[in-house]
Amino acid sequence: MLKSDLIAILVAKRQLTQKQAELTIETIFESMKAALCKGDNIEIRGLGAFHVKTYQGYNGRNPKTGEVIPVKPKRGILFRTGKELRDRVNQGHGPQKQQEPVAPPKSETGTA
Repeated sequence: MLKSDLIAILVAKRQLTQKQAELTIETIFESMKAALCKGDNIEIRGLGAFHVKTYQGYNGRNPKTGEVIPVKPKRGILFRTGKELRDRVNQGHGPQKQQEPVAPPKSETGTA
């Protein structure tokens, strides 16, 4: 799904103008970006949570030359789905039972 798909859904379901829908989606995403840049976590019930994780710096190696290279500390973003979304995604995708072949019905007259 693309951002334009979300905008189209808002236009169709909430009778917003294209410009209002674009502004709404942009406002939501900009607010989420700002919160994550500050290091805040975001939790959306029924969907999941975004977490900011801090990674320590370390000394890495260039695999080609073997040279030691310092890797700076950094932050990454993790997303963990909520139980409700995980259950909906997995609904109906469990182990498939094999159906036994069904014999064709016999005609009443005894002729195939």
